[in-house]
Amino acid sequence: MYDAVRDLADQIRQPNTRVSLVFFSDEYDLRELGRALQAHLTGPVIGCTTAGQLSQTGFQRGGIAGASLASDELTVVPYLIHPLAAQTDQVGRITAEIQGLLSDDERSAFGLLLIDGLSMQEESLISSLYMSLGAVPIIGGSAGDSLKFKQTFVYYDGKLFQDAAVFSLFLTTLPFQAFKHQHFHPTATRLVVTAADPARRLVMEINGEPAANAYAELVGTNVDKLDSSVFSSNPLMLRIGDDYYVRSVSHAEPDGSLKFFCAIDVGLVLTIGQGGSAFERLDQDLEKMKQEVGEPRIIIGCDCILRRLEMEQHGSDGSIGQLMARNKVVGFSTYGEQFNSVHVNQTFTGIIIAG
Repeated sequence: MYDAVRDLADQIRQPNTRVSLVFFSDEYDLRELGRALQAHLTGPVIGCTTAGQLSQTGFQRGGIAGASLASDELTVVPYLIHPLAAQTDQVGRITAEIQGLLSDDERSAFGLLLIDGLSMQEESLISSLYMSLGAVPIIGGSAGDSLKFKQTFVYYDGKLFQDAAVFSLFLTTLPFQAFKHQHFHPTATRLVVTAADPARRLVMEINGEPAANAYAELVGTNVDKLDSSVFSSNPLMLRIGDDYYVRSVSHAEPDGSLKFFCAIDVGLVLTIGQGGSAFERLDQDLEKMKQEVGEPRIIIGCDCILRRLEMEQHGSDGSIGQLMARNKVVGFSTYGEQFNSVHVNQTFTGIIIAG
């Protein structure tokens, strides 16, 4: 484990490092890993456990990956939020400090949020941060544990924390752009959530019927055929303003309810999503961003594990992983993503930094 961290440090070490990004498997001894990261990586170190990494080799299933950013035009300030039950007071203190920094600094800013992926606190935290900071774009990802769904961790100052998040403020004069990418589009098939428990991310009824039955009928299958393949190919989408956000189903419960990867409330009108070519859509979106911002020095990416699983099913994970690598994406496969004020699923959120 020390050898893996040392090898990574040797690969990404550079003078004037302002931040080190590191994403790693939960299979490591996390106490020892925390010490190793603190000993070998320079600058503020930001990281978490994952459901896989995004690296120079494309999709990486285990191990450790990362990058460092070195520039006189960049400052990074990380903040630990722990425990998440006390996030209100902590967010108030952190955002007041950040507002002070922004008022004295002419550089542009963006935020990166890494959060315990099993906390079910993403919605409240990202909303509070974004609403408190105003015009600061935020992207983020929920930490994973290689699809075990038992315990996930974020890294801060030499230690791994559960029930926690790390919000990092980036101040820079370099050109950048926050983005949300997905290859699904809404269809005409709509439905209404008629009974739900948002705190538990459960939907009990859709259109007045047991949720699993109604969903199966809408996507043209039987309840006993509902599995991860069906859910990933037929996600639900929610319109917010002029845009659509993916709301993915985790699994069907024995009582006929549906467990989601994000909170769903009563009264929401959703639509069934339909996918296009994941490779073509990503290639188009990356090219558009490069025309607007410039060639990336790095893209910090938070890519949903459901996207990778879908790509593996269709045999496109290799080509899409290489496309990401060519565009210098460094990041991880997540248990959920954040974009500005919203927690989403089956989405690729990120920051492209050029210059």
